[in-house]
Amino acid sequence: MEKIKKTAAWLETPSGYLPIPSGAHVRKKRYDNMEKPMDLLFLACGSLTILFVILITVFLLMSGIPAIQTIGLKDFLFGRVWASTAAEPSFGILPFILTSVYGICGAVILGVPVGLLCAVFLAKMAPEKTGSLVRNVVDLLAGIPSVVYGSIGMIIIVPGVRELFHLPDGANLFSAIIVLAVMILPSVISVSETAIRAVPREYEEASLALGATKTETIFKVILPAAKSGIVTAVVLGVGRAIGEAMAVVMVAGNVADMPKLFGSVRFLTTAVASEMSYSSGLQRQTLFSIALVLFLFIMAINLILNIIVKKGGAK
Repeated sequence: MEKIKKTAAWLETPSGYLPIPSGAHVRKKRYDNMEKPMDLLFLACGSLTILFVILITVFLLMSGIPAIQTIGLKDFLFGRVWASTAAEPSFGILPFILTSVYGICGAVILGVPVGLLCAVFLAKMAPEKTGSLVRNVVDLLAGIPSVVYGSIGMIIIVPGVRELFHLPDGANLFSAIIVLAVMILPSVISVSETAIRAVPREYEEASLALGATKTETIFKVILPAAKSGIVTAVVLGVGRAIGEAMAVVMVAGNVADMPKLFGSVRFLTTAVASEMSYSSGLQRQTLFSIALVLFLFIMAINLILNIIVKKGGAK
């Protein structure tokens, strides 16, 4: 047997040695030779991604920290007045922080229930043709540029809010919340549907066999089992909302005041976008500091996501 193994291509199996078909040995050797280059390629791509994150972090730290040191961390984060072009400038970003928090929370409150119920419909209730049509519409929503959302908001939502609530101007925080709620729907629907479909079929069958209705099974068995995936969907939606600038600047009014539901406001993203083109000196450094704060917000959201997902996996 040892002599045969040295002179022919054999494959070791639990039942003994079997001859490899003609040509398969050559193909296997060719694939083995490709493994190492592909491993190196994947490693390079992963390392490049990490490098980009490190470079962005270092750039924001180097660009943003000097302004914070000059202004003072307390005055920068908790100052209520933003007057970057005044004779005596003030660089308090508390209005931007609170506006971003309120806007994101409002978008989640409005958008997540709609997205989650739509995901349940697609995963458990929709007929095949209807489900396919709705998924195509959701995919189309995900591909629409943000400037189109902003344009539609300016043409439809802003005048509608003005007329509905009898306001002098409909460009306010409420209009921004509506636009953001629509923009997070594709992320919430797609990821939530995937998470719901990943729940084992046995869970649903066992619940129905015990006498629960289909609605009770969905809300008391399937959704709790898919909790980690649904949380991921929500966080992805929040990431989309917190990083949005173009649509928000078109419907929020872009005024640096403390946030009011029906008052013109400015988000962290729009604060950077609206002044970067003509900024200089300390003003420009402060805008990079705002970008640093925004970056830290996103990092905190990702950290919270990892903690929640890990706890869900442990349970």
